[in-house]
Amino acid sequence: MHPKLLLGTNNRAKVREYRSLLPDLDYELVTMAEQGISVAVEEVGESLEENARLKARAVAEKSRLLTLADDSGLEVDALGGEPGRLSARYAGENATDKELIEYLLQRLDGVPWENRTARFRCVIALATPEGKVELCSGECPGLITFEPRGEHGFGYDPIFYLPELDKTMAELTLEQKNKISHRGRAARKAAQVLRNMVS
Repeated sequence: MHPKLLLGTNNRAKVREYRSLLPDLDYELVTMAEQGISVAVEEVGESLEENARLKARAVAEKSRLLTLADDSGLEVDALGGEPGRLSARYAGENATDKELIEYLLQRLDGVPWENRTARFRCVIALATPEGKVELCSGECPGLITFEPRGEHGFGYDPIFYLPELDKTMAELTLEQKNKISHRGRAARKAAQVLRNMVS
């Protein structure tokens, strides 16, 4: 019997990514829906780190399970690091991915290619039911395109361009994305922490 690791998110695309990012762990990955757990966590932290910690701790406390939660964001240099921790709500509460992309592209209207540098950042928090939290982070640099390209991924992936691959994040397969993405990099660090916990 493997111990359970609860994925503290209701985002189905994110759950799918984590299932492919953490395949070889001696844990059974379970979701909040599967466990019948619902926790509303206000993301009131001033940073990705604080929000990831808040989410993981609240879900671990309620579920009494080891919990993985993350907060990630897109930081655009020409916008002073925005949208950052507000990435999912940048175009207003409950905005669709399409609306988020349109709003961001409007904000960058007139900004030339060489000034459209950005990075995706992800902070993963692993929390025990007793409240101990370990943080792991990863980032992926790129540029913001002038229009969306690609059908895969979610969020800002269609406008996040990776110069070394000459593709947007949304033009990559999940396997390719996992190798280079901010979430992939943070998850590999988290996997090492998790392995140390069961060894």
